Amino acid sequence: MTRDPMERIAEALERMSPPPMPAPDFDAATAFVWHVEPDRLEPVTDVNRIEMGLLVGIDRSRDTLLDNTARFAAGYGANNALLWGARGMGKSSLVKAIHAKVQVTHENLKLVELQREDLPSVGRLLNHLRNAPHRFLLFCDDLSFSHDDQHYKSLKAVLDGGIEGRPENVVFYATSNRRHLMPRDMIENERSSAINPGEAVEEKVSLSDRFGLWLGFHPCSQDEYLSMIDGYCAAHDIQVDADTLRAEAIEWQATRGSRSGRVAWQFFIDLAGRNGVSLT
Repeated sequence: MTRDPMERIAEALERMSPPPMPAPDFDAATAFVWHVEPDRLEPVTDVNRIEMGLLVGIDRSRDTLLDNTARFAAGYGANNALLWGARGMGKSSLVKAIHAKVQVTHENLKLVELQREDLPSVGRLLNHLRNAPHRFLLFCDDLSFSHDDQHYKSLKAVLDGGIEGRPENVVFYATSNRRHLMPRDMIENERSSAINPGEAVEEKVSLSDRFGLWLGFHPCSQDEYLSMIDGYCAAHDIQVDADTLRAEAIEWQATRGSRSGRVAWQFFIDLAGRNGVSLT
């Protein structure tokens, strides 16, 4: 039997534009990851994070972000936050650790991770969060833009909210190695080649100004690096001669050519493995 052409067109359109995502079950977990094609919020039952007490050398940023998050979870005013600076110094770890700490006393606080490449879909995500009876930390890790990247326009929906405004129950935290979210050489290049240098990159550079909190993370000292390792050893009950531990840790960071919280953790993973300690 010949099928109605209109029926075939309707089926084709349905395949191209899938039905709207059902209302998420936000009670399924404390953290979620936003995916597209199709749109969905995947619950994360076991978040990859470390205890906040193990994050060394970032006390001021830790206290500021913790206070901001606690106020937000309690229903008071809070700022979007940009955590910027040195690689491997605990920016994303701090966001996840603070969520865990605040969530103990404010169970309605949920963490939602958004990938940078999915920023164009953020309007659809906000529609799902806007009317939910929860409060959300919307988190984007390693956020940055190139000179021809248009994703930054989508980010304004989170920071400014357009005509609807940012949902009252959503605050946005982002981490970046760049203070202005785009490479300095690209900023200077566009300024030098523009008819009006002052306006050429204003829209992109001013994007970071829309974050109420700027929290800087700087390379750690050797004492802080060693203190991180001492904290990991104490937390996992690994006992090593102090002089041996210090010498091995310094040699490890020398071979890496850098010193950071990430390098300290990588050394500790190796140390734990050599001492037959499981970190699961």
